[in-house]
Amino acid sequence: MTAAGKGVSPPYLPPGLAGESSLNRASFWGPRIPPQVEAMAKSLQELEKEIFRKLLKATVGALEGKECQALVKTVAESARLSEEQLAVLLAGMYGLLREALRLPLSSLKQEVFKEDLKLLRIPEEFIADFAKVVFGNRRPLLEAALQKQGNRLPRIEDFKWRVDVALSTSSLARALQPSILMQLKISDGSTHRFEVPVAKFQELRYNIALILKEMNDLEKRSILKIQD
Repeated sequence: MTAAGKGVSPPYLPPGLAGESSLNRASFWGPRIPPQVEAMAKSLQELEKEIFRKLLKATVGALEGKECQALVKTVAESARLSEEQLAVLLAGMYGLLREALRLPLSSLKQEVFKEDLKLLRIPEEFIADFAKVVFGNRRPLLEAALQKQGNRLPRIEDFKWRVDVALSTSSLARALQPSILMQLKISDGSTHRFEVPVAKFQELRYNIALILKEMNDLEKRSILKIQD
């Protein structure tokens, strides 16, 4: 007796999302908007286009492993940006581009990318510039540079599961006891199969929920926030 299926994550709906086109997908950055990206998006609304493009150029250079301190200093002085404003903008741009570039083009569509940035109220002209970096001719160079900067851990490419009930077994304790059979396909080409009793699966689910709650509580503590 079996029941088969695929693990599917619930869709993420950022605040202010409207329309049916986004209801069945998750944002490219995952279930939560990175705080540095959210802070950057707010700062971009009052930034001049010329200054934005210079900072974007510096960010792309940093992603490629180039020395960009002189350019950043020049831009900051000409635009009269404080160190705090500059840090917010650069950290957000770097984080946004890095998140987008780590995804293969087969799973990240340009329309989806632009729609996610619109939800953050990033100006349209800035969205177009971000898209040119992520989907433009320099993407292979950026991907290669990011690969050199640090080894990536293998990721899960496919996950399948099914519930199985043993009708015949040498152990009476396991007879008619359901278990969950899982199969993971990893990006390094390996495949892992394992069996989890329902009780252990519920324990795993509970512990994961507990860890996520503790992480959320830690983020709310003022001791972990940047103080003026």
